[in-house]
Amino acid sequence: MSLYGALRTSVSGMTAQTNRIGAVSENIANVSTTGYKRARTEFETLVGSSGDMPYYSGGVMTEFQSLNTEQGTVQTTGQATDLAIRGRGFFVVEDSSGTPGLTRAGAFVPDAQGRLVNAAGQYLLGYDLAGTSGLASNGLASLTRIDVNQMPLTAAPSTTGFMTANLPSDAAVVAAANLPSTNAAGATMTAKTSLVTYDNLGHKAVLDVFAAKTGTGQWEMSVYDSAGAPAAGGFPYASGPLASATLAFDANGKLTAPANGLVAIPIPNGQTLNLGVSKATQLASPFAVAQASVDGHAPSQLERVDVGRDGTVTAVYKDGTLVPRYRIPLADVVSPDNLSAQSGNVWWETANSGGVVIGDALTGLRGDIVSGALESSTVDLASELTTMIEAQRGYTANSKVFQAGSELLDVLMTLKA
Repeated sequence: MSLYGALRTSVSGMTAQTNRIGAVSENIANVSTTGYKRARTEFETLVGSSGDMPYYSGGVMTEFQSLNTEQGTVQTTGQATDLAIRGRGFFVVEDSSGTPGLTRAGAFVPDAQGRLVNAAGQYLLGYDLAGTSGLASNGLASLTRIDVNQMPLTAAPSTTGFMTANLPSDAAVVAAANLPSTNAAGATMTAKTSLVTYDNLGHKAVLDVFAAKTGTGQWEMSVYDSAGAPAAGGFPYASGPLASATLAFDANGKLTAPANGLVAIPIPNGQTLNLGVSKATQLASPFAVAQASVDGHAPSQLERVDVGRDGTVTAVYKDGTLVPRYRIPLADVVSPDNLSAQSGNVWWETANSGGVVIGDALTGLRGDIVSGALESSTVDLASELTTMIEAQRGYTANSKVFQAGSELLDVLMTLKA
């Protein structure tokens, strides 16, 4: 072993401890950074010689490692667009130039254009539920910036709905001449209810639904526009039925016709409503509607935006209408600790991390999204200060070795023949 080798070894030791202090410094500086994952310095030996060869001192190398799999404390904030991830996964974001990245920093607020952006200037990406393309698991092509400014004052026509009702099996049969679909002066009906729908402009269109028994296990369903109803609420209406359908039931009271369980109803000045009646029954019980729902909504101002655990961004309007507009996906990799750190608390994939795979929250190994909360930094100050003291002591010890080697060289240089 040479004196110069001892000097080089001690220098590598001092450099390693300096790197360790650098990691501690970065951790302490980010103790309050939302979604920050602490880093640590791993040491690796460098062997100068081995076996029967003359001994030469080696040294030490360091490698920085971000502990991205550690879960930070989820703390509530009350701000709906503050988002935290509980479990595996990362938000997909991009900067103003369109460069993508992964982050756990979920303090998002709308910018001047209504797009959700965090403190680092990273725009939150999701996919539009009204779009024609779904989520691509291995790419970002289907993702767009989430824009809450596109949500206010909208209307949607009704196109789908369902109604679950029981028709009394003991009801009297109505003669053909008195069916609601044919009688212009006055009809006999067994049951009546109404459904609220919406036309193309968001006007309410109330549909009156009549049912009359025509035979054993046979019913006629007639749908009228309530706008043409007489003042007394009976017949005749100003115009004929919008739609009529025959409902058939088996001996157990289960619907057998129509085969697809749908009744097509053209809404005045609107779309065709496909009303699902597959769960209708004919049992020995009075007429009753158990459930009924129709999509569409009238124009209304946006009241707030809610984010569900699965990442669904729902617009909540002042009239109580709920409209899912976006879905926030979560990205994951095989080895999160090997992601490459970028400025702005952002990571991106490397050869060692594996490729990015994107999917919905609560699917696979991905965690869930908590709205109105932020994930705290995983830095523990007490641990970092302890590590700093250890690194300081290690640096001092290596400097003593260097000092001893330097003094020995001085002795060697002053030897006289």
